[in-house]
Amino acid sequence: QVQLVESGGGLVQAGESLKLSCAASENIFRFNVMAWYRQTPGKQRELVASITNDGRTNYEDSVKGRFAISRNNAKNTVYLQIDSLKPEDTGVYYCNSRIFLPSPMDYWGKGTLVTVSS
Repeated sequence: QVQLVESGGGLVQAGESLKLSCAASENIFRFNVMAWYRQTPGKQRELVASITNDGRTNYEDSVKGRFAISRNNAKNTVYLQIDSLKPEDTGVYYCNSRIFLPSPMDYWGKGTLVTVSS
């Protein structure tokens, strides 16, 4: 069973930065896509950033220019650099990995809490 462990969350002030990490128990190159989702109070979990195994990235519009997703295959780790944090970025950030074949499979971490004070 794939395990994903997030870390790096915490309490920060608006304007500061955080770097989240997601360590996988397996070689992340086998996952077609790795992503970060965010669940903010009262809202559904939403995709904020993703990266394919060939390095293509995608971002939700509200985080473009402030969030940067990257991966280190040698360390089986995916990162999310978050700059210029805003109070509305507060939430639990979840790491996700997805395999397309032979059938779509999703794996989730337990999340790391980011709290941004104004």
